[in-house]
Amino acid sequence: MKVVGLTGSIGMGKSTTAAMFAACGAPVYDADAAVHELYAAGGGAVETIGAAFPDAVVDGAIDRARLSQIVVGHPDRLKQLETIVHPLVAGHRQGFFATAVESGADLVILDVPLLFETGGDRAMDAVVVVSAPADLQRERVLARPGMAPAKLDAILARQLPDAEKRARADFVVDTSQGLEAARTQVETIVKTLRAPGWTSTRPKTDKA
Repeated sequence: MKVVGLTGSIGMGKSTTAAMFAACGAPVYDADAAVHELYAAGGGAVETIGAAFPDAVVDGAIDRARLSQIVVGHPDRLKQLETIVHPLVAGHRQGFFATAVESGADLVILDVPLLFETGGDRAMDAVVVVSAPADLQRERVLARPGMAPAKLDAILARQLPDAEKRARADFVVDTSQGLEAARTQVETIVKTLRAPGWTSTRPKTDKA
């Protein structure tokens, strides 16, 4: 079973692309959805994060907006948060793998926003980067409720530049040409990954 990392900066269309992989029969693990589950009331991350960042807890759950305000722009706090959350997500992911193996899946997709930034790409059999021109990316993100240029810039500062992500990928899905064009790219990638003997030739680098 090939393990494929799917990543891309904010506003590139990664969630839509992940759904296209799922439509091709590849089980998709959504790391962000896993974090939502861990942050919800009764979730596995609430107690530990609450001890580290008490102001982030609202009605027994982690308020992601408040948590973001606390850690964004503070590398030490962000590192502390990652130290808490990443092991919890890894444990959650093991259940997904077990189900995929039982179902006989030949490849699985791990939808991980910060794949390169956390060094997770080194464990992948293949990496797919979702990309679009910077002006289109900003247009998409700034159209979201509650988003502002300064907030977007802070988020982008945490993420590896798109050009570097593309350079380190096995495959790139360009979402700037519409849904059908993106779907065709995804179908081609899945066919390539399922071909006998395919192996990655992407450059291996240290953690960003």
